[in-house]
Amino acid sequence: MGNIAIRVEHLSKQYHIGAIQKRYGMLRDRLAEGLKRLYHNHGRLSAANNTIWALKDVSFEVEQGEVIGIIGRNGAGKSTLLKLLTRITDPTEGRAEIYGRVGSLLEVGTGFHPELTGRENIYLNGAILGMKKVEIDQKFDEIIAFAEVEKFIDTPVKRYSSGMYVRLAFAVAAHLEPEILLVDEVLSVGDAAFQRKCLGKMGDVASQGRTVLFVSHNMAAVQQLTRTSLLLHGGRLISKGSTENIIRDYLNVVVEDHATIYEVEKLPRKFPNLRRQVEFLTVELESHPTKLIPADAEIGMQMKVRANESVDRFRFSMTIFRVNGTPVGNFFGSEIHSIKKGEIATYVMQLKDLGLAPGVYYCSLAVGKGNHLRGRSEFDHISDVLYFEVMAPEGIDGVMAEWNPGWGAIRFKEPKITRTA
Repeated sequence: MGNIAIRVEHLSKQYHIGAIQKRYGMLRDRLAEGLKRLYHNHGRLSAANNTIWALKDVSFEVEQGEVIGIIGRNGAGKSTLLKLLTRITDPTEGRAEIYGRVGSLLEVGTGFHPELTGRENIYLNGAILGMKKVEIDQKFDEIIAFAEVEKFIDTPVKRYSSGMYVRLAFAVAAHLEPEILLVDEVLSVGDAAFQRKCLGKMGDVASQGRTVLFVSHNMAAVQQLTRTSLLLHGGRLISKGSTENIIRDYLNVVVEDHATIYEVEKLPRKFPNLRRQVEFLTVELESHPTKLIPADAEIGMQMKVRANESVDRFRFSMTIFRVNGTPVGNFFGSEIHSIKKGEIATYVMQLKDLGLAPGVYYCSLAVGKGNHLRGRSEFDHISDVLYFEVMAPEGIDGVMAEWNPGWGAIRFKEPKITRTA
């Protein structure tokens, strides 16, 4: 074994789309499942065409005391990998060997019994890790102080808010001294103060020589905590190396996967029932076709719209999101535009002084009427378009600046929007 904490060899996981996990049930459940199998076996549903490889042929090793980041887009296989490592689910192919007791925080609810109190769950988790009662006693006060749930420690956790739940879950996972700690997107829940506390605690865990696997979309946190990272894409391990290089690879993958010009009718509609008196035809990142934008540069976006009805007054609005889906800023246009039925018009939006930190972003765009601050009436709305990367200014090292991951989006300085055709 040597100094290896985790060894993964050709690990794969296949899911059947629409399948449900095996569970204990009543006779009627078994009969219903039998009928489903009979129906499927008559050729109505092809199993071969209804499977997906969430993870495929992944191999790597983690040495004891290493802190490894795992990054990738949604659906890349990150959470599936951690579920396989924690034995929550079994692999379809390959194997994973774990040398040491494992503490994990994969999602809200994992590892806690909802009917038990916070106190009882702490002792239950410690027992699962093989700790003696006296060892858990020594950590108990520290756990509840970290989680800030002293008043509710003897309340069943099913009555906890999601924030209380995840605070206690993280405190238990980090303080009961597992030799290997697996953490999946802990920074996606909780306020900024709690997230900073979690980062500090994970740093403490890492400094004590314990092994940590950290899944996150927050590149600043990954860069802060880890020196080595894995990049997953489409269920496969693309690369393993220094965190700085892996983040750069990740940003390239994210940006390259998206176009600079979008034909809107080919995009999935987030709000399919809008009347679309005015609708988007194409949107384009006009001024930076490489999608790499200096931090102090202007950003030009071109929007081609078609009028299905004559509209005297309409406006544009936009929200910019971090690559992890967190909105960082928006604007609601005050410029009033008009268009006649059947017209196709092109508008150019010039954005400046956005103050965006280095990183990858995308946009959502809307066109509508009324007061954009008071329940505006939208004609059309498109999401998840116009990906671009903001580069660090000269003289600033690193590929990601620290940023506030909260939901308090700022109001951008309103851009100039002009009709060009």
